Amino acid sequence: MLLSRCLLFPLMMLFSAAVFAGTCEIQYERTACPGKEKISYKKCDGEKACSKFMESASAAECRVAATKSCANSRFTVTKSKVINAVFDGSAITTDSGKADFCEEYANRATEFNQC
Repeated sequence: MLLSRCLLFPLMMLFSAAVFAGTCEIQYERTACPGKEKISYKKCDGEKACSKFMESASAAECRVAATKSCANSRFTVTKSKVINAVFDGSAITTDSGKADFCEEYANRATEFNQC
């Protein structure tokens, strides 16, 4: 009986953590390099803007995902991005209050405007 109680509590904690996970919406808007619209927008099914959804444990975790979404390795395809995020229906911002996470992206100068 004691063993079953010992196993039950960790299982309840595991399942309750999953229940408290929220929805993180990452909103993408790309600016393509001239003539590269088709390939730049491919990640959004051919559209300039789209949203992608993921489960997130917190707004802070969603904020990290939004910042990572600013990364651009296709310098001659995508000129820049605007990334906004929404956690459980409420817009979230960078630590300094900016709606566009790419405005504070550390590699902005080297990864954007390289067409």
